[in-house]
Amino acid sequence: MYMEGWTKEVFRAKCNPQFQSVHCIAHLDCDIREVLPYLNSVLGGYTYIEEPPSVTFKLHGKLVTVYAREIAINALEDEDEADRLLNWLKQQINETWEKRAEISPSYQSQPRPQILELLRLLPKTNCGKCGQPTCMVFATLMTEDAKVPSDCPGLDNANRQKMKQYLSQFRFDP
Repeated sequence: MYMEGWTKEVFRAKCNPQFQSVHCIAHLDCDIREVLPYLNSVLGGYTYIEEPPSVTFKLHGKLVTVYAREIAINALEDEDEADRLLNWLKQQINETWEKRAEISPSYQSQPRPQILELLRLLPKTNCGKCGQPTCMVFATLMTEDAKVPSDCPGLDNANRQKMKQYLSQFRFDP
């Protein structure tokens, strides 16, 4: 087994203690830097950094960053959710390491959708019906996988289809 355990800290953001979500930092019992490029390949990392080594994923609306000796997870409901995600990641890390001979490591970040490409397809009315003040903000949130084309009530069907096709090349689920 490559990774066995960790000690974790679960805390609320100090900058805004009223936030309902909590964050988690798991301090790993070993250095897992060697598995990071393989994990990036298997899980399709959102951002990969070679030095210092880390890979960031978007999982269930959360950002998860795996470093050589720790894992950081944001926007968790509670400590139980942190435990579930950490155990899942441990399994993924260990399985990936065991199968590394069959996996091509990836040292690249995934390409991201471009804000202006998305904005070009939006109605540009800044109507606010999507809950955002402007179409530019909406497009930005789409690049972060926080909004999808169907969240824009003013988007016509032709542009919605073009947008879905465009986003599909970035592993987004439009």
